[in-house]
Amino acid sequence: MPPEIRTIKLKMFAGLASVNCYLIKINANFVLIDTGTSGNRGEIENQLEKAGCKPGNLNLILITHGDSDHAGNAAYLRDKYGTKIAMHQGDSGMVQKGDMLWNRKGNPISKIMKPFMGLSKSNRFTPDFYVEDGYDLTNYGLNAQVIHIPGHSLGSLGILTDQGDLFCGDLLINTDKPVLNSIMDDKKAANLSIEKLEKLNIVNVYPGHGEPFPWDFLTEVKEQRVEE
Repeated sequence: MPPEIRTIKLKMFAGLASVNCYLIKINANFVLIDTGTSGNRGEIENQLEKAGCKPGNLNLILITHGDSDHAGNAAYLRDKYGTKIAMHQGDSGMVQKGDMLWNRKGNPISKIMKPFMGLSKSNRFTPDFYVEDGYDLTNYGLNAQVIHIPGHSLGSLGILTDQGDLFCGDLLINTDKPVLNSIMDDKKAANLSIEKLEKLNIVNVYPGHGEPFPWDFLTEVKEQRVEE
């Protein structure tokens, strides 16, 4: 039986934007991809409870990258559900120090957003373990592997299931149409990440912002490259 994917869309910036978390149900257990901002705490808790996620059956929290709109509730949910947090080491300082520009070159938009996007001390954390490109997630009940896709941040990662579902963090977005995210810290790395994904068996894409979409919908922008 294929895993059940639940999109949890959480509002941010007074409803002007939103961020996606993905709760994957495998039999009676769950894996959570990203956690929203700390301001969404009540809503994500409510959505997890509605889905039947409770202490003891949340196998893992996976963080696609260290920005606070994706990692803001990770520490809290780890404690509440008695689970573990995994992410790429390239973004480790972002969640440990609460600084979204840690180890980033400093995209102008990121600099503007810095005062609004850091992690407060109470929400900072050290991951339980780090995952690299190709890491197998079957020990956590999910037939999937980690794909390192830097560009938006050094430690950005995706999760690709055996069914071809790609959770891509903020490399791609679909708030209007499927495109490369315009907020890139390393444009060359982003282009290489897209080239890597083009070689994989991807069916559907689940972005950090906007609606999920079939990979084929990206055909028009596959040849697009962020100007380096």
